[in-house]
Amino acid sequence: MEKSNFVDQIRVFCKSGHGGAGSKHFMRTKFNALAGPDGGDGGRGGHIILRGSKDLWTLLHLRYYKNVLAENGEGGSGNNCTGRFGKDIIIEVPLGTIARDEETSQKEVEILEDGQEVVWLKGGRGGLGNASFATPTNQAPEHAQPGEPGVEGWKVLELKVLADVGLVGFPNAGKSTLLSAISAARPKIADYAFTTLTPQLGMVEYRDDLSFCMADLPGIIEGAAEGKGLGYRFLRHIERNPVLLFLIPADSADHHREFDILVKELEKYNPELLHKQFVIAISKSDMLDDELKAAISRELPAGIPHVFISSVTQQGLTALKDLLWQVLHEEPKSHP
Repeated sequence: MEKSNFVDQIRVFCKSGHGGAGSKHFMRTKFNALAGPDGGDGGRGGHIILRGSKDLWTLLHLRYYKNVLAENGEGGSGNNCTGRFGKDIIIEVPLGTIARDEETSQKEVEILEDGQEVVWLKGGRGGLGNASFATPTNQAPEHAQPGEPGVEGWKVLELKVLADVGLVGFPNAGKSTLLSAISAARPKIADYAFTTLTPQLGMVEYRDDLSFCMADLPGIIEGAAEGKGLGYRFLRHIERNPVLLFLIPADSADHHREFDILVKELEKYNPELLHKQFVIAISKSDMLDDELKAAISRELPAGIPHVFISSVTQQGLTALKDLLWQVLHEEPKSHP
């Protein structure tokens, strides 16, 4: 059920409306059978428009919407009447949606704000009627323009989750448990790999009625950048998070190596991810004494802030929120 409820990529055929043809018409009155050209312009073809909505978090509603065909513009008519414009199609998408051309993979539209509207595929312009071509030397033009064709092609809509903090870690690192402990989100939690198959968002309440958004993302494994495990489906969502919280369990055999593997997978996918802010949280720390915490601290890379937490006993969660808030409001820095 979880797989079917979250759709972060769809392929759709889009076609904007053709412009209506201009009219070739001549006015005829009771007293003047040749009163001159009065052909109106054709109407514009319908646009295909993307609109951002904060109430959506998935592309599920577009899964079976395989053909998006906007209405053609109406042709012009006599008495200088312009044809009716083709009806626009407005597609509501979640924030963080990118529209690409399937053939070229070129990014065409990016939706980041609620209510933001962008014309994705423009409708064709309507043709000019013969009244527009009348001149002193050509008072009875026989020419009117056809409407311009619309734009068509296979397109891809791709969702990258928008959140302030993205949780990064191996499967079973405790990401879902942490998110449920510090927010109202209730992700699925179980003791087997890839319990989280889709991103889960939670609002973390901070001091003075402030808050920030945290995303529990599917776990990384070695080779994720090459598509192993959940691969690109996971890494795509990390691109939107300004702060990455690396969750490493206290019982890990080698904390530094686990961190290095996670960072290398991010770098292989997109080196730009190394410019994000990093924070390390050692989860399941209720089993550690001060001596073990000191030993683990010496293993961790210098220059990256870390904190020891336990989602079950609530240990260190306030310190973690303080640290994340502080890092969220610092200038970004790159990591070697």
